Amino acid sequence: MVTEARIKEIFESIQGEGPVIGYKQLFIRFCGCNLNCKYCDTDFEIKNSVTYNPEKLAIKIISEFNLNKIHSISLTGGEPLLHTDFINKFIYIIRPKYNNLKIYLETNATLSEELIKVKNKTDIISADIKLPSATGKDTFELHDKFLAQCNGVYTFAKIVFDENITPEEIRKCTNLGKKYSIELILQPKMIGDKISVSKNFIEATFDKFLAEYAKVRLIPQVHKFLNVR
Repeated sequence: MVTEARIKEIFESIQGEGPVIGYKQLFIRFCGCNLNCKYCDTDFEIKNSVTYNPEKLAIKIISEFNLNKIHSISLTGGEPLLHTDFINKFIYIIRPKYNNLKIYLETNATLSEELIKVKNKTDIISADIKLPSATGKDTFELHDKFLAQCNGVYTFAKIVFDENITPEEIRKCTNLGKKYSIELILQPKMIGDKISVSKNFIEATFDKFLAEYAKVRLIPQVHKFLNVR
């Protein structure tokens, strides 16, 4: 059992993605990832990270942040599900002290067996569906297995896309949405604070998704427009 984890950063900010957009969150960014997506703009490397055990992390956030004004703790990365033993113990410590504090898991949705270990302690799952046109890897089968384990937890899927998205990828995404009755959040790929694709392409892609499945929303990365972390 691994009870230590390297944490890249801990900070308070506004959630800028998905249906809980605009809420104040405490972000805990774990180092390491099992994927290497081409579009990833997140620094989760071990350099300049800090090693914590669950008790040390709990003490730090309780002493440095006002958790009574926080909607949820966002476990993000990298890939937080590489650290399930750590997460279980951390939530066990923090939850009794703040009963209304939600746990928000942001994951690449490929580690279904690891999700099982923390599912009953998780309130919101933000599952990234990775498109082969964006990552160079086909992970749809892994996403299918992962979403099958999300039953009972509020789950949505986030899809980052650019001009390389294909009709086949749209079909596979909407099939997952239908199969698990989850909301799909389309997110145009950003380069810095600029959207990388044209307005016309965004609208056309949105319409293609809606032609296949009704529970689709278009939400860009709002925190980048606000210039917050």
